[in-house]
Amino acid sequence: MELFVIVAIIAALFAVIGLAEPVAARLRLPATVILAVLGTGIGGSAAFFLHTGFTDAFDPVAEAILALPIRSNLFLYVFLPTLIFQVALTLDVRRMMDDWMPILVLSVLAVGVATVVVGYALFAVAGLSLMVCLMVGAIVSTTDPSAVVGIFRSTPAPQRLARIVEGESLLNDAAAIALFGLFFAFIAIGVPSPSLGEALLEFPWLVAGGVFVGWAAARLMLPALSRLGAHPLGQVSLSVALPYLVFVLAENGLGVSGVIAVVAAGLTLNFLGPGQLSPQAVEKLRDTWDLLGYWAGGLIFVLAALLIPRLLADLRLFDLVLIGVTVLAALAARALILFGLLPVLTTLRLSPQVEPRYRVAILWGGLRGAVTLALALAVTESFRIPPDVKRQVAIIATGFTLFTLLVQGTTLRLMIARLGLNRLSPIDTALSAQVVAVALQTVRDTVSEAARDMGLTRETVRDEAKRYAERVDAAVHAAEEAAGILDRDRITLGLVALAGRERDLIIDDFRERTIPARLANRLLLDTDRLIEATRTGGRLAYLNEARRRLRAARGQRVAEFLHNRLRLSGPLSSQTADRFERLVAVSLILKQLHGFIDTRIRRIHGKRVADLLHDLLERRAEETEQALEGLRLQFPGYAEQLERRLIRQIVLAQEEREYAALVEDGLIGPELWQALLVRIQKRRDALEVRPPLDLAVQKSELVRQFPLFADMDEAQRRRLARRLRTVYAAPGDRLLKRGENPRRVWFIASGAVEVERGTQIVRLGRGEMFGHLALLRRSARRGQITAITHCTLLALDEAQFLSLLGRNKALRAAVLASAEKRGVTLDLTGLTEAA
Repeated sequence: MELFVIVAIIAALFAVIGLAEPVAARLRLPATVILAVLGTGIGGSAAFFLHTGFTDAFDPVAEAILALPIRSNLFLYVFLPTLIFQVALTLDVRRMMDDWMPILVLSVLAVGVATVVVGYALFAVAGLSLMVCLMVGAIVSTTDPSAVVGIFRSTPAPQRLARIVEGESLLNDAAAIALFGLFFAFIAIGVPSPSLGEALLEFPWLVAGGVFVGWAAARLMLPALSRLGAHPLGQVSLSVALPYLVFVLAENGLGVSGVIAVVAAGLTLNFLGPGQLSPQAVEKLRDTWDLLGYWAGGLIFVLAALLIPRLLADLRLFDLVLIGVTVLAALAARALILFGLLPVLTTLRLSPQVEPRYRVAILWGGLRGAVTLALALAVTESFRIPPDVKRQVAIIATGFTLFTLLVQGTTLRLMIARLGLNRLSPIDTALSAQVVAVALQTVRDTVSEAARDMGLTRETVRDEAKRYAERVDAAVHAAEEAAGILDRDRITLGLVALAGRERDLIIDDFRERTIPARLANRLLLDTDRLIEATRTGGRLAYLNEARRRLRAARGQRVAEFLHNRLRLSGPLSSQTADRFERLVAVSLILKQLHGFIDTRIRRIHGKRVADLLHDLLERRAEETEQALEGLRLQFPGYAEQLERRLIRQIVLAQEEREYAALVEDGLIGPELWQALLVRIQKRRDALEVRPPLDLAVQKSELVRQFPLFADMDEAQRRRLARRLRTVYAAPGDRLLKRGENPRRVWFIASGAVEVERGTQIVRLGRGEMFGHLALLRRSARRGQITAITHCTLLALDEAQFLSLLGRNKALRAAVLASAEKRGVTLDLTGLTEAA
């Protein structure tokens, strides 16, 4: 075939892909259905014109279309890595981690269940071997959820639901392809059949090996992408090479799952990229991959659809029965997961609540596409598969795919409408009427002034104002006629809007580079959780989720254990610095939200709701400040370093905006502008590095601020700091047990502890100590001591304490006062003489 013919056909296919989306929107059908119909029509028409005597005019074009080198490897090695990598790169991977359980169930377990159910259903009626039937089950188990995701995004469906379905698409291809390869090895002629036990033991290696290869390749690629910051096209080119290199290395070099490797590489780049690449580079990469994914998705559907007439050429009446059995079995397997297992996971709080109507939509929206056809094509191309098996597999897989596209795909939107998923709730309907009324009134207040500024005639302005006033009156009337909204619902809607504004402010700060990408991603994740919790639980859920954000990270206890017991301070230092940085940023963002309540929310929901939102926001700000103040006491001076850094970043952003305005006004030229940008970038790069949190330095500062050591000179304090050991305790940690003989004394640098002795409970706070009386009296403790807040404690062992006690008058006085307060007699004369 001539090269120019191939180029012309490819150009025509791109034109088909470009027109499919607007046609699908006009017909209110999924784009994949339109592409499948067009591809099938093109393939069928080419075969018709070539093999009939109707006309010879289209024979050259028909021959060229039918002679296209469409092989299964074209889909698996060219299009599939692009499609999977694009999804992995653009998913909200941090939010997806919240829903990992339902995603794994729908993607991996559902594929296994579908394979078994379809396989045994066909085995009962098809007259094929069980392994062949199970291979067919694996081929048809993979789903293409793009249609249902697109509809969910255009309806009031929860974002979490669309995210779960998207996450399913990322992993079910890998699971289906792995199972397909397993059963293919049992069927292939001339290849030793592996034992089922060996195959099952090999499966974890395929997955784990693929994950490692993808993760390692992405980690190696990231530094190279980072160094190409001044060359965005080079960054894009390297990112395009990544999925193909990973797929080939995994599949052909190491014998592990290439699809899993590509998924792991995309997720790793998605998760770590924003922390090492500039916001502009990340945005350009995602825009480029969105385009590549769109092209790959369109081409894979059109080219696969071209094969449908060929694959169905030998269709028989009994084959329709087998297709029907496959359809029913696949729907039953998917229903078993959605209506049987998913509610169990919800009850165990491992999955979000999914309403039955949404489960019906997911069930009917499980369309099959190009991957199913590509795997069927791989069977037909193999010389190791018996001819009768090739025919049956090709027809069943192709017929099943056509059913999902032409029946389920064309009726999916109707199903969505029948389920009521395309309608706003009564609250949203009433709110929309009020929002429209407020917006039109705001526009009316400014239109007259704008018309005067434009110099329009008075008669024209008056006439248009009259017509606009009628529209405003109609909107106000509709708002008054709409169903009333309870104050409880107004508060919920106001809090959702407030959290949405908080999200916008985080994005603005990230774009101006006043907060780093790593912190912005964490704050956006927290804010998305806040929005979803508020939608489902209202005001109480909003406050509970906001308080959860203030808590230390999950690994805090592990980090404290490593520091307290093993003297490994790195993890604790990093986690504490992260929490410091997060609290400082949140504290500043919360202060900016009050204006949004006054200018926006008050006009829609009224003064009472706005005042309540102000109170809730103030409560959040106070709790954030309390958490920050607790950290300030534990680590004095570090918050001020972070705040100074933030101020400098804000100044740089304002400086950059000012220079940009001067360029737009023509007051400075592009050469000077570029030179100024280079200077700003150098200072910005220096500020990107977060100030280190040195726990040793913090200990010296805590000793300096401790009242009992105030009389010491600097040299004595430094010597004491070297002898003291810093211990961090979380609320509930038991520091001393009843009956224990203490061998050290504890000084409370920050926080508070509770001393329990029988029915008596005493609380000790900053500047106080414990354990000293039992140590001096050589007696076991009669009570126990528990931390009631996050505490920073300075521990001094027995010998060092006794030595210090003999030299330090303030410490002796404090010990004697403590003993007198508790009715204990102590004689420290010997210690004083020894000193």
